[in-house]
Amino acid sequence: MSYQLTKKEIVSEILKSGKDPVYFTNTYARITHPMQGQIPFKTYDFQTQLLSDFNDYRFNVILKARQLGISTVTAAYIAWLMMFHKDKNVLVIATKLGTATNLVKKVKQIIKNLPKWLLTSTISVDNRTSFELSNGSQIKATSTSGDAGRSEALSLLVVDEAAFVEGLDELWTGLYPTLSTGGRCIALSTPNGVGNWFHKTFVDSENQANDFYHTTLNWDVHPDRDQAWFEKETRNMSRRDIAQELECSFLASGETVIHPDDIERITGAVVEPKHRTAFDRNLWIWEEHKQENKYLLVADVARGDGKDYSVFHIIKLETMEVVAEYKGKPNLEMFAELLRTTANEYGQCLLVVENNNIGFNVLEKLIEKNYPNLYYSHKTTHESVDPVIAENRTNVVPGFTTSMKTRPLIIAKLEEFVRNKLLILYSNRVLDEIRTFVWVHGKPQAMRGYNDDLVMSLAIACWVRDTALIANKRAEEYNKACLDAMVVANTKISTKIPGQTGYNRTLDHDRGTERERAVREQMEYSWLYKG
Repeated sequence: MSYQLTKKEIVSEILKSGKDPVYFTNTYARITHPMQGQIPFKTYDFQTQLLSDFNDYRFNVILKARQLGISTVTAAYIAWLMMFHKDKNVLVIATKLGTATNLVKKVKQIIKNLPKWLLTSTISVDNRTSFELSNGSQIKATSTSGDAGRSEALSLLVVDEAAFVEGLDELWTGLYPTLSTGGRCIALSTPNGVGNWFHKTFVDSENQANDFYHTTLNWDVHPDRDQAWFEKETRNMSRRDIAQELECSFLASGETVIHPDDIERITGAVVEPKHRTAFDRNLWIWEEHKQENKYLLVADVARGDGKDYSVFHIIKLETMEVVAEYKGKPNLEMFAELLRTTANEYGQCLLVVENNNIGFNVLEKLIEKNYPNLYYSHKTTHESVDPVIAENRTNVVPGFTTSMKTRPLIIAKLEEFVRNKLLILYSNRVLDEIRTFVWVHGKPQAMRGYNDDLVMSLAIACWVRDTALIANKRAEEYNKACLDAMVVANTKISTKIPGQTGYNRTLDHDRGTERERAVREQMEYSWLYKG
């Protein structure tokens, strides 16, 4: 087609293409279709808008469904940027080098398939993971190594499938300074749970807490997709896959220990506490002590390295409702005193403290202060032991022991309580921890950079409530039933014969000597001695 254009027209087309990435892409970019081979790239409306956003906004974060051609649109924008701008340095990062390299390959193919008269620059250096143009612009693919791009001043950073890039928080800390001279960033991904860099960046963008411009592209933005397509596509997909691949759901796409539906239900129940008290105002109270109710206080003590928190919950046992909660970083003396005073306020309730190394120090202080209702457990079985009995037994320890054996059990109990709607929660602090409490290589734990202190305290509470307290209650009911089943006979057996059951010398009307009584008894009951 180029042979039909005059020199003036060619110059005009070059100028129009250089000014507008949308015009360039829809007029001259060609892409490879898996069925049709090489075809012109005609963008859909949502793709056209993306190209404009890339040019209008310095930082873009795109939450997308699968198979919308967003990587291809990004490749077209990169090709335009490199072709019509000198000395542009583009870095593509992905969780796998192959993924990043594939995007670089798309850019290269678009440039190679441009009309020769439009090639203001040509490929001068061509490698598998990078290439360079004669105008000094270059692009390179890299995986998520710790020093990726740190030594280079970048014109554009592209993070492909950003939600799946591990350690992106640290990478971004190193990469952001390389964009300080005006560089741009495009971060695109399907969702992968909450708490990662991509999720935080997207949410902050929605709240206008950073410089990113956010875009959400659900499955139905594509004009060729309708409900029938969705139902057919999802027929053999899991709920998590649907949320991740098509629905752009951060919550349902993650490997959270607590089911997303339960997390949504908890979210709807969150309310502000009635009181924020204690020395640091971190004791949140939703309901004060009521005389007719029984309570349980469960505490988890910080390790002491400053990275986690000392926490506790107060639970109303009749409803399993968390009526008070604390999360802070007091010293051990202050925390022990806070536990004692709060437990006293709630009727000297049973006080359970997780007995890690520092936890033992808190327990010792509570014992010194003579708190009367501490929880004790068996060293081997971890079963609850009555405090009175515990004083004289060497195989009993104060507090609850979280170990490799008990940790999965208490977490399973927490999940069971939440799933069966047996636990009533109001705190957004707990909700935040539940959202980032995930399966990591088959083990339930907080996501990197997050805490699970409140979650673990709740897990211990559910375990104690369902094992120690319920078991003790059943034992009490069993003992009561046994006592109720016993028949008490009020008939009194009385005899004047010494040595026989019922003998009572006070019933002997004659107050003579023992010998005299014996003689009289022998005469009175002489018939017994005959024979």
